[in-house]
Amino acid sequence: MTQTEVELLPLDTTDVDTWIGRPVGGGQLKEPIRTMDIRRWAQAMQNPNPLYYDEDYAEQSPFGRIVAPQSFTICCDVGHGATPAIQGSIPGSHMLFGGDEWWFFGSRIYPGDSVHVERMATDYRVTNTSFAGPTMFQRGDTTYINQHGEVVALQRSTSIRYLAENARRLASFAGAEEPVWTMADLDRFEQEKFDYYLTFQGHPRKSVGDVSVGDELPRGVLGPHTHMSFTQEWRAFPFTVWGTHAPDGQPTSTMNAGWLPEMTANHELAKVNPAWADGLNYGASRGHVNDRWAKLIGMPRAYGYGASMGAWVLDYASNWAGETGFVSHTKIQYRNPAFTGDVTYLTGTVTEIGDDPTSGDALVTVDVVMATQDGTVMAKGPAEIRIPKEGA
Repeated sequence: MTQTEVELLPLDTTDVDTWIGRPVGGGQLKEPIRTMDIRRWAQAMQNPNPLYYDEDYAEQSPFGRIVAPQSFTICCDVGHGATPAIQGSIPGSHMLFGGDEWWFFGSRIYPGDSVHVERMATDYRVTNTSFAGPTMFQRGDTTYINQHGEVVALQRSTSIRYLAENARRLASFAGAEEPVWTMADLDRFEQEKFDYYLTFQGHPRKSVGDVSVGDELPRGVLGPHTHMSFTQEWRAFPFTVWGTHAPDGQPTSTMNAGWLPEMTANHELAKVNPAWADGLNYGASRGHVNDRWAKLIGMPRAYGYGASMGAWVLDYASNWAGETGFVSHTKIQYRNPAFTGDVTYLTGTVTEIGDDPTSGDALVTVDVVMATQDGTVMAKGPAEIRIPKEGA
């Protein structure tokens, strides 16, 4: 039914207004990054680049040792970098990721590094969507700083905050059934993935002479997504392990954002059993791996993480750029989640080649599109990648 045929509840932003422009607190990781953390992340992101898990291979790279993929930066936060974009209480609401913009400044993350974050709630706008009627698009910044005081990256996250009741009434995903794949289909997907993985083996290095406007990147493939793969993604974030993080003492309202009772962590019970506040067993993320709770918030079935979608883009761009390339900026809008059963394809086209004044490298712009097996666009946007002007 259309919004004119359905009575929708109003969205009250009064409490959100009190947070805009304020520094925001939250959790901080207690311990340095481990090699195992990096390996687990590459595995969960379905990114078999040996640079991130094979120490012998990594020793032969320009880094000389295992290095974290740029996408791993988000693992150094507690809350996917979305905490400052979920400030202010909206009772009965839930949130989805609406997009991420990343700026990277040159420092890489290695095993043994410690990273802390600083957060700021920035702004929001309210508009009508076919999914939930009145919907808030709220933004916040997370800055990642290593133990040397170097700013590794700035992430500007957009959250989509809406009333779950409105989403259920509109039922925009009605009839969205999980696809059923034959063994021939599954074999084809595995071959497509294998062919893609071959494109970033053997220490690839790219210079600007290897790139032309109009070049098409190899097609990346992930999936079919399952409850298991979504669980692996969640558990690859260090903060999802019990006891790994602690509040920094700064004000935050994320835990009191107006979540439905079924999606709310219980911190008193968590003193006995931490599962009550780990997000996936109990809390706001349980709909990602449980169809029942997904439907409660207006989804048709279990669905993936916006943070993973941003990571898939970063991994895709980094793997194409090779070991001497560096992703300096991405601005990706998320349009549809990854649902269980779907396959995700990433494609990219070189649209511009210029100069990066900060490094002396070439700056290559790639327009990236992420879509399902039936062409439904999941995410899209530009990635700016530094490439050496001469062979390295």
